[in-house]
Amino acid sequence: MELAKEAAAKAKTFVLSLSAPFIPLAFKDAVAAAFPYVDYVLGNDSEAAAFAQAFQLGTEDPKEIAKHMANMAKENGKRKRVAIVTRGTDTTIVAIQGEDEVKEYPVHVINKEEIKDTTGAGDAFAGGFCAGLLDGKSLGQSIDMGQWLARLTLSGVGAS
Repeated sequence: MELAKEAAAKAKTFVLSLSAPFIPLAFKDAVAAAFPYVDYVLGNDSEAAAFAQAFQLGTEDPKEIAKHMANMAKENGKRKRVAIVTRGTDTTIVAIQGEDEVKEYPVHVINKEEIKDTTGAGDAFAGGFCAGLLDGKSLGQSIDMGQWLARLTLSGVGAS
């Protein structure tokens, strides 16, 4: 929480990965406490569904969940919160605080026979996405970088 508060006070970007479906369920209070400080929230469809369950959103629609996450109360008003939900080979969903339209980004195509292991693909997406942010890339370019790295990870065995 100290890191989250300092990021908000100094207008630094704060990114939260939901990491696993059990996180918003088992640690709902901690997630709720940190959420006002989050500029970017990342999760896959099952993590988003768990978030919706934990926060009793009454929906399983990833677009609606992303919109809700994007529009929760936010401490640092200098930038809008962006909620990103990855969905395997389906489009990546992006909701931006205060915007009605939910954007969808097509994923990098990979043939099923090229997929060796899904371990680490979500973490790879987060790493590539954050690398784009740090490099000053646009939101779309950062998502593209995350998808590229996730695709690369799928073609190997284990996280590397």
